[in-house]
Amino acid sequence: MTAGTARESLTLERARVRKERTPFVQGIIDLRRNKVAMAGVIVFVGWLVIAILAPVIAPYDPVEQDLSHRLEPPSSTHWFGTDDLGRDIFSRVLYGSRISVPSGLIVVAASLLIGGLLGALAGFIGGWLDAIVMRAADVVLSFPSLILALSIAAARGGGGLSNALIAIVIVLWPEYARVMRGAVLALKSNEYVTAAQPIGATRWRILRAHILPGTQAPLVVKSTLDVGGAIVLTAGLSFIGLGAVPPDPEWGAMIALARSKFQFWWPGAFPALAMISVVLALNFIGDGLRDALDPRMRKR
Repeated sequence: MTAGTARESLTLERARVRKERTPFVQGIIDLRRNKVAMAGVIVFVGWLVIAILAPVIAPYDPVEQDLSHRLEPPSSTHWFGTDDLGRDIFSRVLYGSRISVPSGLIVVAASLLIGGLLGALAGFIGGWLDAIVMRAADVVLSFPSLILALSIAAARGGGGLSNALIAIVIVLWPEYARVMRGAVLALKSNEYVTAAQPIGATRWRILRAHILPGTQAPLVVKSTLDVGGAIVLTAGLSFIGLGAVPPDPEWGAMIALARSKFQFWWPGAFPALAMISVVLALNFIGDGLRDALDPRMRKR
């Protein structure tokens, strides 16, 4: 076999494998070509690693007070300085990733599960169930997100991370319900779905095997973008005292403690920069996924 024939065979084999992949899987693979999105992946994975290894890499106890070193600027001893109680800010930022990053992931996962399930049932079954789910979603969406989350958290007893997370899930689920319902309605009328009914496929099998796989792309893109928003919303509730309770090193709570001492910039700047880096990384990943999963923008 000549070298030219071998190269042609390899090209044909790659084309066959590429054709056998689903559009969703191929889009995820194509994401590697987007350098900005891959930079976001590296930053976000880095924060996940930091969250896991924080007890190992943090040089100090995040809640240990040392009033003799209070409000020290960044130095070789305390890289990010210390706060008004002498606690090491670098250690608190590292430990804060164990609260802020998982909180965003948990909130979006719960919202996706609840909203996606209700939206799929509403779009597939229709009728009175569709009317009830969509009217409930309209009621929640009629309020500003932060104001509604604040009200729900306050009604559940005020401060506490669990109250904040439940409030944010209640705020976010209608968006996923609407996206899922729209995707199900669009796919339900396709020929391969209607053709499955005469050959004996049950309604639930049609929903599970023929409709739900086609809803992956918009939900994955939305959930990726929403993790950053959930982190910011959780930090906002902590900032006003309705989220994580001190001395827990949550980024929003750390910024709140620094707001009365603007002449000392480091207690609030570093947790804010940490949160910005995570949110930007997730936005880069979400934008890359949107481009990779959109067949009109995918490179052939």
